[in-house]
Amino acid sequence: MAALGPRDTSQGRNETPEERADRRWNELLQEVRVIQTGVQILFAFLLTVVFTPRFATLPTTDKTIYVVTVLLGAATTGALIGTVTFHRLVAGHRLKPETVLWASRLALLGIALLLATVASALLLILRIALHNSAVPWVVAGLVAWFMVCWFALPAWILHRYSSKD
Repeated sequence: MAALGPRDTSQGRNETPEERADRRWNELLQEVRVIQTGVQILFAFLLTVVFTPRFATLPTTDKTIYVVTVLLGAATTGALIGTVTFHRLVAGHRLKPETVLWASRLALLGIALLLATVASALLLILRIALHNSAVPWVVAGLVAWFMVCWFALPAWILHRYSSKD
């Protein structure tokens, strides 16, 4: 078995730009399907919190964190659904490579917004559950962990294993 190291990716796939755009679109669509379901479930649960009896007893700070969390959840949902509507609105205009590029950017924005939504939801939940001054530090640690898993590790892999042209 060969040792892992930088690979020669100069050959790439033997596909036309249209075939590459189609492949990348299908990959993006699968990724968005996975993340969108979780985001929609999280957002739905967030929407119900305001209707619980406990919500009225929350201090103003926790209500503010809740509102910010709901707004972030809505923005996340908008960005992720935007990837699909973007495609739907420009489909048939021979702009597939551009569509993939911009829909990918929307998906990445949705992931960044998801990080903010999860962080905000964790902050609210842990403040209520623990009443502890360590809560912001716990949330910051979890955000750092998410950033490592979602951004730093892929960036490192890209840097480590991409060809140096």
